[in-house]
Amino acid sequence: MLIVKASDLKFKYPRDVAHREEAKFSGLPDPAPFNRDDLYEILPMMSAAMEALGSDNGRVLHLLEDILNEMPRFVTTREEVYNYLVGCGRDVLQG
Repeated sequence: MLIVKASDLKFKYPRDVAHREEAKFSGLPDPAPFNRDDLYEILPMMSAAMEALGSDNGRVLHLLEDILNEMPRFVTTREEVYNYLVGCGRDVLQG
């Protein structure tokens, strides 16, 4: 399994330390809300999306970060975020 670390990311993200130990995204289905302002939520999401795209390339990771940061606010659950990242990532990489 691919593991994304904070040092791999292009942007810096806040850490929601109070919720650090709570369960994070580990696969579908996951209807829990996604906190896009929490590094501890973003790391497992990026790892899963990179794994789904079959890539360990830093440029692809940075592309996914750009997609995440431009993602519409109506995309709110972890499974919606995952599907959005993987779908958009595939479209761009195949495009």
